[in-house]
Amino acid sequence: MNIGFIGLGNMGGGMAANVLRAGHELTVHDLRRDAATPLLESGASWADTPAELAASCDIVLTSLPGPREVEAIALGEGGILEGMDEEHASGSVYIDLSTSSPTLIRSIAEDFAAKGVSVLDAPVSGGPVGARTGRLAVMVGGDHDVYERVKPALDAIGDKVSYIGPIGSGSIAKLMHNCIGYGLQTIVAECLTLGVKAGVDPEPLFEAISNGSVGRGSSFANTYPNTFLAGNFDPPSFALRLAHKDVSLALELAREYGVPMSVGNIAHQELTSALNRGWADLDSRVAMKLQEERAGNIEVRIAKPDADALEA
Repeated sequence: MNIGFIGLGNMGGGMAANVLRAGHELTVHDLRRDAATPLLESGASWADTPAELAASCDIVLTSLPGPREVEAIALGEGGILEGMDEEHASGSVYIDLSTSSPTLIRSIAEDFAAKGVSVLDAPVSGGPVGARTGRLAVMVGGDHDVYERVKPALDAIGDKVSYIGPIGSGSIAKLMHNCIGYGLQTIVAECLTLGVKAGVDPEPLFEAISNGSVGRGSSFANTYPNTFLAGNFDPPSFALRLAHKDVSLALELAREYGVPMSVGNIAHQELTSALNRGWADLDSRVAMKLQEERAGNIEVRIAKPDADALEA
């Protein structure tokens, strides 16, 4: 397949490398050309603008920070839609891998449909390690026949590719996933600080919770031990500013549909308080430090496992 990839950051760079490794023809673009150097050295081609990239590719993938960037790259001057002339565009597919707004991607899909271009939203979960190793969950929304047609490209990115439903469904699933995660993070911070202040050492306390039914997911196995419980927040696996953006989008969706989100709002307040401390570019689990301070500067730390196990 002739694939274009825009956005070569912590997630995009790894995903693009796996697309190339799978044998697809690849053209790339990023705000920083040097981000593409390893891919260009491995055989990828460079496009100076998203429009130039879109004009030469049948499938365009984007991995971007959030809705503002997605809208600009998709619809703005020199963007993807501009590069898709009527003759080339028919049958092309634009796939956004970003964690973004369901409402926005539905609007983008309508604009692209006017040129005969199909749109899928396909946000991913698994963190930078998963992006490099191809161990990502990919949550896809859009037309099912289009999904089946481009699935080989998505299989190059993740090992758990699943069709969720119509356009916007992938983004909804990802926002619910992340909002649940940060809601759980809030109660985990409360219970660990309480347990330590009440007299239990952090390591056996964490081990006890990890061995129970609550603790058998990847957060207890990898994420918390490598970040919060190690006091290790830089470099980030998943930056606080991105976590705040994701939960903000989930709450925006809740307001749009009239759904109360009490715990989601608490999680959002925690992330906002952490942002106000100047922690935007630290790992998102740094927000758990707020609870340590509230509990009387209790410090919950255990021996740090292998950092390569980090997963966002």
